[in-house]
Amino acid sequence: MGLTPHASQYAIYCVPLPAIPLPPRALLRDDVYARVRDAIVDGTLAPEEQLRDADIAAWLGVSRTPVREALLALSRAGLVQATPGRSTVVAPLDVDAVRDAQGVVAALHRWAVETAIPQMNGEDLERMRHANAAFADAQQRGDVDAALAADAAFHAVAVERCGNAALAAVLATYEPVLERAERLRFASHEGRDSTARHDELVELCERGDVELAGSCVAEIWQTLTPLDTPAPTRTGGDTP
Repeated sequence: MGLTPHASQYAIYCVPLPAIPLPPRALLRDDVYARVRDAIVDGTLAPEEQLRDADIAAWLGVSRTPVREALLALSRAGLVQATPGRSTVVAPLDVDAVRDAQGVVAALHRWAVETAIPQMNGEDLERMRHANAAFADAQQRGDVDAALAADAAFHAVAVERCGNAALAAVLATYEPVLERAERLRFASHEGRDSTARHDELVELCERGDVELAGSCVAEIWQTLTPLDTPAPTRTGGDTP
């Protein structure tokens, strides 16, 4: 039966969604956040260096809105200091802030390892061993970037295996605070100590010793960064 002229105004035409999903795209503000965060962590933007919305927007080729959003998020993470009505600067390396971040990160990595161990397999353990070998090699060569990347890959195994998205999100906020401190105060003897503790952690995971493995990884993160060395600062300099 055909639609009457009166009823046709209520007809709904549905267009089917594409069968193949589009690949996920990072939001612009997330890209800006990551770029500025990385510049702070690797020292491109030094402690107490002034951050101007317009300069960063020109550097990244974006509008000032995502820059402001990124700086606000970075201030919550403790990497930026914003004073209302005054300048926004890269936060100086603060001992108390680093200790606070260490406590949170250590507790979450302990939780991740304790949750992950019952689900770990041989491939997971091999990934950890491979990452630790790369970490030791980078330490020997004095390659800070490679060492930190290998260390991140080592600990990512348990974080991924535990499958807790909220845990991973909190770590992503506070681990950069520790990485920044490591870069500013890198010491080779601590790297050698970390390699040995990594080996111990892999062995405990392989044995399925949840309690000792949790204690081991917490100790790794609590003792990772020396906190008694003054952080260097730079005055002046060019903003990216």
